Amino acid sequence: MKILVVEDDARTAEFLLHGLRQSGYLCEHSPDGMDGLFKAENAGCDLAVVDVMLPKLDGLAMISRMREHGVNMPVIVLSARDAVDDRIRGLQAGGDDYMTKPFSFSELVARISALMRRSAGSAAEVGKLTVADLELDLRRRKAKRGDCVIELQPLEFSLLEYLVRNSGRVVSRTMIMEHVWEYNFDPRTNIVETRICHLREKIDKPFKVKLLHTVRGFGYVLEARPAES
Repeated sequence: MKILVVEDDARTAEFLLHGLRQSGYLCEHSPDGMDGLFKAENAGCDLAVVDVMLPKLDGLAMISRMREHGVNMPVIVLSARDAVDDRIRGLQAGGDDYMTKPFSFSELVARISALMRRSAGSAAEVGKLTVADLELDLRRRKAKRGDCVIELQPLEFSLLEYLVRNSGRVVSRTMIMEHVWEYNFDPRTNIVETRICHLREKIDKPFKVKLLHTVRGFGYVLEARPAES
């Protein structure tokens, strides 16, 4: 699981990143709201911890833009302001939880766990993800295109689920490695290319409309395109 920490204060950011990594999370850091918005949309994170007072774009405006752009990951708002009106503004902007500084790190971790359980529960209620005629059954861990069942190994299903959840968005090899394999990308390995090749054979080769595409120099994107493109 990867957490985006958007915090401009260097000491606070170092404290959060160190503690979260020690707790077993992968982390991305942004020192301002504009970079935070970019990473929220492109870095494949599962949850964000966002300070309110940020340069370039304040935290609440960043969260509002995330929601406008369709980024639905859970967000914990951090603020030195503890008035009820401030909490209400944080939640109205699209935050899922609100913590005031100073805070207990153990409480932060507990709130992260609670939000992720809630998010997982929402996904379980939905149960299925679709792109064009490709359908993933999240409960049964099964995939099919149209009426054709696609047999996938567990890691292949996790890779395809990540691509489907980011459909229409280019994801890099590094993002895939960190999210699916959960360790840092080694440029000397071709493990991503190999798995993508195997996955393409299963979900695209028998079908006229192709879904899994290589974007040279950047990574991969899952979206419906005609065979001739």
